[in-house]
Amino acid sequence: MSEVASNNQESGSKPKSKPRKKAAAQPRAVEQLARRLGITMRKPELLRQAVIHKSAEQELTLPANERLEFLGDAVLGLAVAGYLYRTYPGLPEGDLTKFKAVAVSETILAEVAQDLGLGRFLVLSKGEEQSGGRTRGSLLADALEAVFGAIYLDRGQITARRVILDLLREKLSAIERAEHELDYKTLLQEQVQEVHRTPPTYRVVDEQGPDHDRTFVAEVRVGGKVLGRGVGKSKKQAEQAAAREALGKE
Repeated sequence: MSEVASNNQESGSKPKSKPRKKAAAQPRAVEQLARRLGITMRKPELLRQAVIHKSAEQELTLPANERLEFLGDAVLGLAVAGYLYRTYPGLPEGDLTKFKAVAVSETILAEVAQDLGLGRFLVLSKGEEQSGGRTRGSLLADALEAVFGAIYLDRGQITARRVILDLLREKLSAIERAEHELDYKTLLQEQVQEVHRTPPTYRVVDEQGPDHDRTFVAEVRVGGKVLGRGVGKSKKQAEQAAAREALGKE
């Protein structure tokens, strides 16, 4: 018998075992989230995975939600594009693109996630939670897309589309009525960051009129290419107009 084993026997101690990983979101919490979404999950573990932030992945038995987020982004885009195509048969492609860019933006998705109460279901590391992760817009938007991906895998495209449109219906109506406060520069930056590492740049290219009634013309460039030009009574308005024109072109 080895000296270590003998000492363990004499002291009555047992060899240390590896710490077990904690389970993800509690089943009751996931069931509550599913009820809020109006569905019954065949594989609840998919919904549990959808609310796991990467900061907590090492502590859990399931991987984080990044792959589900990737899938959910595509599912969301198709659902909204199909809705817009059917609902607005006279709307040209450029306007459909701008409408869709707003509807699937981080700003809108974060608001929907907050309305759903998604933040309270998130599984975060202690540090991420202490830094305000449950209310952070980008984190909420990503988790909502992951939820859409989980629903698609579990219940199929039809159910996923129904859930998405039910959640977004009020936002879509508000966008149609132009009642939603839009920050086109932020929307454009979100769109550009998917394919570029550098943000869009803005430049005032012309100023007209007297000092008390100036009109500004601004351009927005991405990778050296002019994507939009806008006019406004202030530099900010001109840049917003340029960003609005550029949406969907990148």
